[in-house]
Amino acid sequence: MEPMSALAVLRRHAQHSSAALALNKDTRHFTVPGLDGFIAYRPAGRRHAVQLGSVYADPDDCKRLLGAFHGWAQQEGRRLCAIQLTPDDIDLYAEFGYRLSQLGAAYSIDLDGFRLSGRKFEKVRNKLARSRRAGVTVVEAGRDVPYDARLAAKLDAMDARWLADKGRHVKQIEFLVGERSRHDDRVRRLFLALSDGEPVAYVSYSPAFGREGGWLYDITRREPDAPPGAVDLAFVVALQRFQEESVRWLHLGLTPFRELSALHQPVSGSHRGTERLIRFIAEHGDWIYPARSQAEFKEKWQPRVTPEYVGFYPNVSLRTVWRLLRLTRAV
Repeated sequence: MEPMSALAVLRRHAQHSSAALALNKDTRHFTVPGLDGFIAYRPAGRRHAVQLGSVYADPDDCKRLLGAFHGWAQQEGRRLCAIQLTPDDIDLYAEFGYRLSQLGAAYSIDLDGFRLSGRKFEKVRNKLARSRRAGVTVVEAGRDVPYDARLAAKLDAMDARWLADKGRHVKQIEFLVGERSRHDDRVRRLFLALSDGEPVAYVSYSPAFGREGGWLYDITRREPDAPPGAVDLAFVVALQRFQEESVRWLHLGLTPFRELSALHQPVSGSHRGTERLIRFIAEHGDWIYPARSQAEFKEKWQPRVTPEYVGFYPNVSLRTVWRLLRLTRAV
């Protein structure tokens, strides 16, 4: 499906705060003739496929679309894994026999009345003030400053330095994050932190659709020697601009292996083996996924927390989990 056609489907049907990840260039769209919708997925090796997010279709068509996707997987001889399922998805996937467990939590900020006042944001305000004293300013690319090929090249170089600074064994996590906007992108938004007129950090946002529409905080990058607080300042300036535009929700996306609770385990399709595996990774897997550092940034904004889930069909296996981790480039 062409990107603009997929975007139109999301605008009509998506209720998932991270649905825009379905627009990533290497993500495929499973469709059925006559149905207005799709399932976002990627093959993982020859025997697995990983679905991302909900079924994006009219509610009356979701079961039929998922059934067709299962038929395709059976013909291909592929096992299925579905990640970032929402609480609203659980009953449908349980009906299809998925082994389900909480994967982590998605975070969201209700911008209606959100303020950085009070003691709970004192450390944040101090960090912002420190960044401003260092001379950091924030602009939006394509609105406040031109977003041209020259700027894009600078940001590509920043991406490379950011990854190199993480260490030679670290790979850039994919599939669970979106893509930075390009100069001709009219879908995503990009806020730059500047020092002496040069970009030292950026934060990219993707659209969020449905009843809690708004923007999804997506990608953050910074130079290794960026002034402290540069990312926080870019985040806050973007947040305030969204408020000026009467945007209600700023979504911070999923952080796997966080906020795990027995209270969040699904009633339908719950699988004890899957739950034990997720908890083991949560306790010992900082080397697999940087959940702790992600959560610390998100939690300081006092967000709402919503559980998200993973499902395996026909069952969970170490090979399926390995394929999932390889696909996200977590290993």
